[in-house]
Amino acid sequence: MLSLTFARQNKAPSILCLGAHADDIEIGIGGTILSLLKHHPGARVRWVVFSATPERAGEARASAHAFLRDAGDGRVAVHGFRDGFFPAEFAELKETFEALKEEFDPDLVFTHHRGDSHQDHRLIAELTGSTFRNHVILEYEIPKYDPDIGNPNLFVPLSYECAELKVDTLMRSFASQRSRRWFVPETFYSLMRLRGVQSAASSGYAEGFYGAKLCFQFDPAPADPNIYRSGGSERARDFGKELAWPILAPGR
Repeated sequence: MLSLTFARQNKAPSILCLGAHADDIEIGIGGTILSLLKHHPGARVRWVVFSATPERAGEARASAHAFLRDAGDGRVAVHGFRDGFFPAEFAELKETFEALKEEFDPDLVFTHHRGDSHQDHRLIAELTGSTFRNHVILEYEIPKYDPDIGNPNLFVPLSYECAELKVDTLMRSFASQRSRRWFVPETFYSLMRLRGVQSAASSGYAEGFYGAKLCFQFDPAPADPNIYRSGGSERARDFGKELAWPILAPGR
């Protein structure tokens, strides 16, 4: 199976993590962010939660800082949008996204899946795509009552240590959720185990994502973007190049 990795050298990546509610990011990408920061400890990370009660806001901040302990610059924001009513607060949410875009230009964005049945999750995914239009966006999955678990097309294999640390941190951080019958280690391990099978992960564990639009670039971006306006022969000679700086490249 062909693998992809960060192409930039000598520069720590910048990563944006978006979650509608407290614990969404951890459930969706907890193992992936731990693995990324293990290999890129200087990464800049913005971790944004859009809805949380005061109790859950404290849990969300503590959990985020635990997951971001290896980040070079990790910042956490927790907003107070009303749980379950995101569509009714569209204008305010869009303004929040636009302000975030002005403040932070990420190499990689993690967000909810557009096919998620939860209206809050789905709207965050839609706003991500309409706001960060020239970025690599990976959409994560959240197990829940709704029958919307699908078939991701991109996988991140995890070491058993990362999978275990993800689940342990989730269970320790979100005491308010332990009474929910679905919020148990087996839920999180089972989904990672299934994705590990699908991706042939050597550890047996992985997290799955949906990459709606990815650029597979073979050559470096041209120094002069105007080359694309100069005529057919030069354009043909440089076929395959893209204006965007490469984020992903074939792994070795």
